[in-house]
Amino acid sequence: FRVYGTSRHPDALACPLDGYQMIPMDVTDDDSIMKGIERILQQEGRLDAAVNNAGWGIVGAVEDTSMREARAQLETNFFGVLRVCQAALPAMRRQRSGYLINISSIGSLIAIPFQAMYSASKCAMEGLSESLSMEVLPYGIHVVVIEPGDTRTAFGRNRRWTEKARAGSPYSEEAERALAVMENDEANGARPQAIAELVGRVLDDPAPQLRYVIGPLPQRVAVFLKKLLPSRFFEWALMKYYRLLE
Repeated sequence: FRVYGTSRHPDALACPLDGYQMIPMDVTDDDSIMKGIERILQQEGRLDAAVNNAGWGIVGAVEDTSMREARAQLETNFFGVLRVCQAALPAMRRQRSGYLINISSIGSLIAIPFQAMYSASKCAMEGLSESLSMEVLPYGIHVVVIEPGDTRTAFGRNRRWTEKARAGSPYSEEAERALAVMENDEANGARPQAIAELVGRVLDDPAPQLRYVIGPLPQRVAVFLKKLLPSRFFEWALMKYYRLLE
């Protein structure tokens, strides 16, 4: 594969792999995305795959989340995916082939307390991907959703608290306890290379699945159990896990 990485600050990232190029792209900026796609098409003449993995998270109770903060979360995690898909599709339709791989989260299947906007953004991405898959499959384009569990990346370091959550919120004690559990899970999560390897296998598959769950075994088991257990019991177990119940 000839790979292009994208970032708002491409010069700040090291590129140790031969043939791996970084180009500027901000998924919240239509112009930036179009320029990035056009640059690749000019250099390569085609676009075979786009991997949407830009994302970040906010932490705080729903009551403590402003509309501005909620919109900012969706702007990257959902609308960023939508923009990239829309920009990549014309070239893929002309080729009658392509892969749109959207990195979601187990947090879309099991909502995470005090990260409601993150879970909501991933649920929105899943709905978009499911509809899009049916629209573009006749053109030979595959839409794939990858749902990772906790992974050892810089995601946690880039997480932001809502302003009200840091201003004497009545939810602050519970949010701190839940976040401590999340951070421990992330620090002991799966290696990110496993997701890259899965992406590679998907790109080699002429008929990939729509969804792939990947991550620590307990989290994959939890996804399965949610389908079987009564909802109130599952919610109780999740609250116990995140130390929201004594």
